[in-house]
Amino acid sequence: MTRIPVLHIITRLIVGGAQETVMLTADMLDKSQWDAHVLSGSQTGSEGSLIENVRARDIPLTIEPSLVREINPFKDLLAFIRLVRFIKRGGYAVVHTNSSKAGILGRWAAWLAGAPIIVHTVHGWAHHDRQHPLARRFYILLEQISAPITDKLIVVSPRNTEKGLAARIAAPEKYITIRSGIEMGRFRRPNRLCEEVRAELGIPQNVPVVGTVTRLSPQKAPIDFVAAAAQVLERRPDVHFVIVGDGPLRAEVEAEIAALGLTRRVHLTGLRRDVPDLLHSFDIFALSSLWEGLPRVLPQAMAAGLPIVATAVDGNAEAVTDGVNGLLTPPGDPQAMAAALLRLLDNPSLHRKMGEAGRTRADEFGARKMVSDIAALYEKLLAERMLQ
Repeated sequence: MTRIPVLHIITRLIVGGAQETVMLTADMLDKSQWDAHVLSGSQTGSEGSLIENVRARDIPLTIEPSLVREINPFKDLLAFIRLVRFIKRGGYAVVHTNSSKAGILGRWAAWLAGAPIIVHTVHGWAHHDRQHPLARRFYILLEQISAPITDKLIVVSPRNTEKGLAARIAAPEKYITIRSGIEMGRFRRPNRLCEEVRAELGIPQNVPVVGTVTRLSPQKAPIDFVAAAAQVLERRPDVHFVIVGDGPLRAEVEAEIAALGLTRRVHLTGLRRDVPDLLHSFDIFALSSLWEGLPRVLPQAMAAGLPIVATAVDGNAEAVTDGVNGLLTPPGDPQAMAAALLRLLDNPSLHRKMGEAGRTRADEFGARKMVSDIAALYEKLLAERMLQ
């Protein structure tokens, strides 16, 4: 049986949700039916890189140095030309793009190269309400002109569909929701004991721990998390806070922790590869993002049995049902986040009930279901193309 060649294109293989989705999809597609390749730019950053993780899974990987995140007319044109050549040479039946820059360049390159099927996953739109109006309009226009050459737009949350339709990006029938999936087993069963992880972090065994796993970037608003921690500690000085992750705001976060006198209560770990173990050392998970697609870390925290306090933005509300498996608070409001955290800290029965509800629901976000749904979409689109 001849395998069907599929190309996944993404701008950067940093440690992040979109990147993990690409890696898992390329790895878990049935290898007797699909020949999956990944193409990425070479940029990584303080967030960490998944390039070696992709290679370790024996996924064919091509690095294109001219594919960069920033707008760069020379590099963007060069990347576009090289993408057209690469797609033509590979004879890909399906080109599946991810992230904003790769989504625009990759789809138009695939169209020019004559790829039969073009799919794009929206892990979160490039446009958002906190942008300058001209920048927001520019990103919307790029998506509007790229939608007609796209066979299907995968969104990780129905809220992304609502946002796309509100911006007049494609018709409703062009959208399909396929939730971002995780390798559930890793997050249900830690490799190390909670006591061992806490001892390594310098946290006493019998104190409450509120943790977050996040990129230290403006989108994730880590300063809001620190501000909420400061307010919680005024009432509950026994609580410890853990921030797992790295990014361009690290120095600013460290300075804020020091300025508020929280260095003994707020622990900044940097990038870690043992996230499942760290999650199991937390009592509550919090996420302070200003905008999101569907952050994979929320189902990960749910699988670990943690109640969640998260901002009520986009995909956060897809994973967290307010009052059921967590509490939602307005974005950019550390005081509201602190109040929600205190509500859980002061109410053990509610804390336990929400954690159990999240663990039960986590299976909805499994990687196998995600990949099965993506494969079914590829098959449907290819069958429809053969009938035309």
